[in-house]
Amino acid sequence: MKKIKLIVSDLHLGLGRTLENGQMNPLEEFYYDEKFVEFLHFYTTGKYAEYEVELIMNGDIFNLLQVDYRGHYLTVITESVTMEKVKKIVKGHGLFFQAIRDFAKKEGNVVTYIVGNHDQGLLWPGVRAYLNEMLGTTIRFKNIVYYFDGVHIEHGHMHEAANRLNPRKFFLKRNLPEPVLNLPFGSHFFIEFVLGIKHKYPHVDKIRPVDRMMRWAIFNEFWFTLTSSLSLLFYFAKAIITHDPRRNFPFRRIWQVVVERAIFPDLSETARRVLLDDRVHTVIFGHTHVYQYRQWSEDMEYFNTGTWTELTSLDIASLGKITKLTYVILEYPENGERPRGRLKEWHGYHRIEEDVAVS
Repeated sequence: MKKIKLIVSDLHLGLGRTLENGQMNPLEEFYYDEKFVEFLHFYTTGKYAEYEVELIMNGDIFNLLQVDYRGHYLTVITESVTMEKVKKIVKGHGLFFQAIRDFAKKEGNVVTYIVGNHDQGLLWPGVRAYLNEMLGTTIRFKNIVYYFDGVHIEHGHMHEAANRLNPRKFFLKRNLPEPVLNLPFGSHFFIEFVLGIKHKYPHVDKIRPVDRMMRWAIFNEFWFTLTSSLSLLFYFAKAIITHDPRRNFPFRRIWQVVVERAIFPDLSETARRVLLDDRVHTVIFGHTHVYQYRQWSEDMEYFNTGTWTELTSLDIASLGKITKLTYVILEYPENGERPRGRLKEWHGYHRIEEDVAVS
């Protein structure tokens, strides 16, 4: 049969647009449930009706770091805590998950999930079992890398010190009553530092490039920038001297984070290094939230799927708010040659009106 593969990443599903008390959710970042329904419908009907389709969700589909647990944002995360968060996200995005259920019902369709840094909780076996049961399918979970037919797919967080997981120790167990996630430094930093800023400035982590945002903030939010910078220095100092069995940050790791000073780095050079392996002709990353395509030769291609969330660009070439529902499609030629990737933007079916995304 003909077949294609669809790769999306960084959807960042939270609790939904509206909270249980009726208030708008200022921390929700994904507003495109209906467009995602249309997206899967398009690639399973019409000319694709006879295709085998694999949906590859390349990390950070669930925004577990930005979902509270009974009013608190925790860095000590057990399996039961993760389960409650996941169920709340599923409840807040019913259309999204119903679309995947309908997609998976079609014979030949497959769902693959590669774990990112915002959805590390999907490493728990119980959470995976729940999602399989809820979606009525057996998801192919990949902890770090998904490789097939010369295509290398991973989220991308493993290539920066701040968000790199320990592949030999996903969970911390020693001297603890029950296992907890071995969160990277970046996850602790996001929960303990960035979230406090996001409650006042919800878009602070959606602005690119970050260095221009900092220069803008110095002139336009001077005192806030100064106090935040001092708090940041205090946070790093505290991280160095704190010894806690529920976190595992040697000084060397923190020093690497400081030296890199990279927030959402460009992964194109990393992709080029992966492509030096003769077995690989295509690399697909997410994580940076910036869609990208690079070609070094006919047989060396790099794609970044970008994000379906809103960004604010301070780059003069793309100044302003940007939302592009970008994804990569891998198409298999009928002559049996290697699959070919295309970076695409989903516009959705024509709609006369829709709710404005407000956060």
